[in-house]
Formats: sequence, C-alpha cells, structure tokens
Amino acid sequence: MAPAETPPRRRSALLIGAVVAVVAAVALAEVWDTGGVRTWRTVMVAIVVQGVPFLVLGTVVSAAIGAFVPDRVFTRVLPKNPALAVPVAGVAGAVLPGCECASVPVAGSLMKRGVAPAAALAFLLSAPAVNPVVLVATAIAFPGEPEMVLARLLASLLTAVVMGWLWAAFGRPEWLRLPKGPAGHGEGGARNPLEEFRRGLQHDFLQAGGFLVVGAAAAATFNVLVPPSVLRVFDDSPWLGVPVLALLAVILAVCSEADAFVAASLTGFSPVARLAFMVVGPMVDLKLIALQSGAFGRAFALRFSTATFVVAVLASIVIGGAL
Repeated sequence: MAPAETPPRRRSALLIGAVVAVVAAVALAEVWDTGGVRTWRTVMVAIVVQGVPFLVLGTVVSAAIGAFVPDRVFTRVLPKNPALAVPVAGVAGAVLPGCECASVPVAGSLMKRGVAPAAALAFLLSAPAVNPVVLVATAIAFPGEPEMVLARLLASLLTAVVMGWLWAAFGRPEWLRLPKGPAGHGEGGARNPLEEFRRGLQHDFLQAGGFLVVGAAAAATFNVLVPPSVLRVFDDSPWLGVPVLALLAVILAVCSEADAFVAASLTGFSPVARLAFMVVGPMVDLKLIALQSGAFGRAFALRFSTATFVVAVLASIVIGGAL
C-alpha cells in the first residue's frame, strides 16, 4: 500500500541529503583549508574508501540472497532452535571475507528471509571478525605470536555467540525494526529475480551508504580533536588500557582487515588491551553503529552496541588472560 512506501523513501532522501551535505563541506574545505581540515578530510575519505568496497560486497550479497535464494535453504541449514542456530550462524560468519560494512545488509537480508534475529545478529558480529582474511592479517601483524590470532578468533566468536544468546533470551521485538525491502519488492504478479536484485541492491546501498559517511565523519572528527599524547597517559596501566583501547576502537572505526596493524603499533599497551582493540572494533564502531541505526533503528543500535561493547571487553579479558 502507498502509505507503507513513504517512510523508506523519506529515509533514503534524508540519507542522500546527508551525503550531499558532507560533499558540500569537503568542497568548501578546498576553498578555506587549514591543517586540521586537511587531516579531517583525509581521515574521513580514507575510512569511506576502506568501507565502500565491502559495503558494495555486502549489498550485492544481500540483494542476491533476497532475489535468488529460496526461504527453504535457511530452514534446512539453520537449526530451528535459536539456541542452536546462534553458534551455527556465528561459525558461518567465517565464510564472508568482508568488514563490518558488509555484514549489516547481509544480516538484514537474512532476517527478511525468516532467519531468527538472534542467529542473524550472531552472524553480523562474527563475519567481520573471524573470517580468514582478518585472521591472516592478524598473523602478519603479529609475527611469531600465534596465540594472538587464536585469542582474537576465540574472543570474537565467544562475543558473537553470547550476544546472539542474550538477544534470544532477553531481546524484545519492539526494540528491533526489521529491515524493509524496496517498494514493489515481491509484490504480486510473476517474480522477476533480476529486477528484484537490482531494486534490492539500489535500496540497500543508498540506505547504508549515507550512514557510512556519517560514521566516518564522526571518527575523523575525533582524530583531529584528540591529540595522541592523551592516549600515552594510559600506557603504564595494563588494565586501564583495556577500556581505553576498546573505546579507541569504537571511535577510530578502522576496517577489520587493517585494525591488527594499528593494534600491533600500540606497543605501549598490554597484549590484552590490544586484543580488546581488535575484538571490539569489528563489532562496535561509529560507522557500524550508524549502519545499524539505519538498518534496524536507533533504539536497537544503542542497546545492542552497548551490550556488545561490554561483552567484547569481558571476552577479551577472559580469553587474553587465559592465553
């Protein structure tokens, strides 16, 4: 019905407006440029450039799932019991070699196809953290330290599964706004999978692209306003460094394929703190919170990201301390 089509269109228009505003700000910076503005622009563009290829990958996979994959596939692959479906979905995250930008639209598509939200959310968290590309990058960043790779794998998978179980146990339907497809998707008449794929791709990319830019701009602002000397204050405190680097991972919004190299460079911090940086970053950062807000609603993003942050930090301390 026509009234149901209006909210998605308005959201897309607002997102396009946000993108235009950022582009206009960058254009003005060309005229009135300072060192801080140049740094802000460079960091923001770098984050967007890092994220867009994986965002495209995610929206392509999401649109393909919606257009070409029958519902019965998911009912056969995933157990009907959400408690069992969550760890299966968490392990399945290893098959998508992308960052967090790709996982949000894919998780949304899974929900639209009838997958239990708890399982889809476990996949959302694990996909950017336990895939082979990220683990190989971690091994390269920490040569001769296989325990760091194992710790990242175990802590990330533990966080994803625990969050899925927590959602299955305590999550409320009203907290999660299930993603909607583009107008006309699957409505009446004979199905045209190629047309559904095109519409789904266009809808998901416009929906997520604007929030990616907003998150990148927020991360760039922190990089400009907070000097590195502030972080050095916490170098000598092993346990205080854990929440500090976890918060830094949220704000810097480094792509999961590159965050291990950033963590390896933070030599003044303890191994557990650097592990927390790598576990929290792919699951909770500014651009991911923005993407989740656009896909599932702001109320969900605030609750889910806060809980994920706490669970990820605790998982890093437990696994890092054990190894």
